[in-house]
Amino acid sequence: MAEETTTTRASARDRLLAAADELFYAEGVSSVGIDQVIKKAGVARASLYNTFGSKEELVGAYLRGRHTRTRERMARELESRYRTPRERLTGVFEIQGQIFAEPDFRGCAFMCASAESDVGETVEKATEEFRLWVHSLFLDLAYAAGAAAPEVLAKQLVVIYDGAGISAWLDHDPSVAKAAGSAAKALVNAAFDATTAAAVNYAGTTRR
Repeated sequence: MAEETTTTRASARDRLLAAADELFYAEGVSSVGIDQVIKKAGVARASLYNTFGSKEELVGAYLRGRHTRTRERMARELESRYRTPRERLTGVFEIQGQIFAEPDFRGCAFMCASAESDVGETVEKATEEFRLWVHSLFLDLAYAAGAAAPEVLAKQLVVIYDGAGISAWLDHDPSVAKAAGSAAKALVNAAFDATTAAAVNYAGTTRR
């Protein structure tokens, strides 16, 4: 009986999260009511409150799920498709372009949730965690690649990453990822040109 109850609860949780993910992303976390999620998930109202406790916690679980899938997809694609940290710095934008091309793409889930007027602490925390990951993604790669001024390069690439997401969504143009990738490549090349120049200058100084 205990095993059956656990299985049922897990199934209800999965259905609730799937319904919330589809509805919240398509219509907004404030616009979608609990009754809509329950109806789409096909579960009893008690299942939602027993599993998540409140709508705010369900929203938090939805955002954390989005974060996890994005992070895991990015890590998997970067590892399998690009050999070096330098290649991965610009490869991020190719992977971003795949996301833009998906038929249900409606921009950044965290940006949309944060823009709604009645978001709570749970949304703020989930968004902060996602943004920390975005910044860390570029910063870690910039350091690993040996770029000059990695902090500066990472911030520049984050700006391009964010701008590309907004443009692809509002302009309904997934090809913006190519323009973003070209801009990112120019910045990365400039950073490594600066690194090379600094190394040459240092070598010349030490020989004097």
